[in-house]
Amino acid sequence: MNDDVRKYIYGALTVFLVGLLAWVGIVFVNACGMSLTCNRGSALPETTPIPTLIPATLPAMEVEAAPASASDECHVAGVDLIGAWVEAGASDTEAFQFEDVNGQTCEAVFEDVEPLFVNANLWYSGSLSCASCHSVDLAVSPAQLDMSSYEGILAGSRRADDAPQGTDILGGGNWQSSLLYQFIAETKADVPGHDAALSSGLMVYAGTPLSDVNATPTP
Repeated sequence: MNDDVRKYIYGALTVFLVGLLAWVGIVFVNACGMSLTCNRGSALPETTPIPTLIPATLPAMEVEAAPASASDECHVAGVDLIGAWVEAGASDTEAFQFEDVNGQTCEAVFEDVEPLFVNANLWYSGSLSCASCHSVDLAVSPAQLDMSSYEGILAGSRRADDAPQGTDILGGGNWQSSLLYQFIAETKADVPGHDAALSSGLMVYAGTPLSDVNATPTP
């Protein structure tokens, strides 16, 4: 009987010691990064310490504000831009000058004027373009007028299909006496699309400002 008790006691102690050693081994291997070499236990290499920053003692540099640059484009009423183009000879290649709302002399070309004739939703919200009604098809175009191209504008209105020239709408260079000015700046209650003055409030950005040195009086 005593021998059996001793066996149980010795067996329990053996199991306990084996379990204890196994637990210590597991803890060691886990602490070493699951490796028997235990690289984590190596001493850290000596490194250069972060130096203390020396506070700046020099005075701060004063930065002068850059002068404001002039806008690359000029702000002008649409009707005034067309008028300047007309009174300068209505060329499709030569530049013309005008004065914008800020009083600076500017220069533009026909390409700056053309959008006023061919772009929709411009003269007022929801408006059609001039060229959408006054198109190249004179058979259906009101007043037999083509506003879709430079050649059509110069050819004028009230012309037959084969007629190269009709009624001048540019007033011979006198803008305010021209038919185009009357239909843009004045109310035409009996004309569809012109029952209100179109020029009211339309401001556009066009052309480029000229320096005082390069500016020349508009003829």
